[in-house]
Amino acid sequence: RTRRCVMIPVLVMSRALVFLILGALMIAIRSASAAPTAFAAELDERWDYAAPDVSEQRLRQERARWPADSPQALEIETQIARAQGLQRRFGDATATLAGVEARLDGMPSHVRVRYLLERGRLFNSSGAPREAVPLFAAALELAECEGDAFYAIDAAHMLGLAGPAAERFDWNLKAIAMTERAPDERSKRWLASLYNNVGWTYDERGESARALDYFRRALAAWETRGGDDNIRVARWAVGHGLRRTGELDAAERIQTALRTEYERNGTVDGYVFEELAEVHLARGQVADARPWFAKAYAALRNDASLQADAPARLQRLADLGGVAATHAREAR
Repeated sequence: RTRRCVMIPVLVMSRALVFLILGALMIAIRSASAAPTAFAAELDERWDYAAPDVSEQRLRQERARWPADSPQALEIETQIARAQGLQRRFGDATATLAGVEARLDGMPSHVRVRYLLERGRLFNSSGAPREAVPLFAAALELAECEGDAFYAIDAAHMLGLAGPAAERFDWNLKAIAMTERAPDERSKRWLASLYNNVGWTYDERGESARALDYFRRALAAWETRGGDDNIRVARWAVGHGLRRTGELDAAERIQTALRTEYERNGTVDGYVFEELAEVHLARGQVADARPWFAKAYAALRNDASLQADAPARLQRLADLGGVAATHAREAR
């Protein structure tokens, strides 16, 4: 059983007895929460967010090890749904979460928090943020009640993405404050993503200098945390911020170095091409920008997220690259 937020009747107890009971409760709470926290951290190791299809298969292999009505099985299924959502298989993800919901009675609060988070993420990813917000708010309240710091921060972070535009910035700042005072290192890993989110909020507001400051903080946090792919994306964001502040030579150096690294690894990144194009365009070098826009369009035209959420951006790449747009017929 997990702790619930209740008031303890202490009016007739001595102060010493109250402290004794509270101390015993805190020990029990830490013991009860250690197992789900450890299991959740183990599930983190199954994830490759750049390859949700691979992650889904890993999670299904782990799911096969647990009884169908165990808390572990339900928690894994919430993550299978997340992997399906990242593949834009929204119908499959909805069905997976419906199966979890049908078996939630009697489950630990930790499992309920993870269900609420993934149900909210699915709404948000499929274009229904208003439906997501109350789910994230419920997850935050329950996680804070249970002392589940990592997922309380996750919920606040998602409110910073899905909440009303006027509230998002404050939610991100609240999530940063929660992370900075969190007692465990796993929770502190949120700082990199949260700094990045605040940076993009400033960027969207046109406050480019503040955006660049937070992109640099995110890069430092990712370098501390580790992960080559995430560090490259954070470097790309710093390059974007430098371009937006008019530091075009520095921006070009970062994007050129990233292009070289991707080519050395046998891959391409259309967002790097797009930034190189924008650097040339900002200098007034329209002819030099055109082939980079064309390369960016070729690399990004099949990106499902851009097709669904930013078709105008793809059209701009095609127009400035002087190529025929073919993404429109592929968009949902």
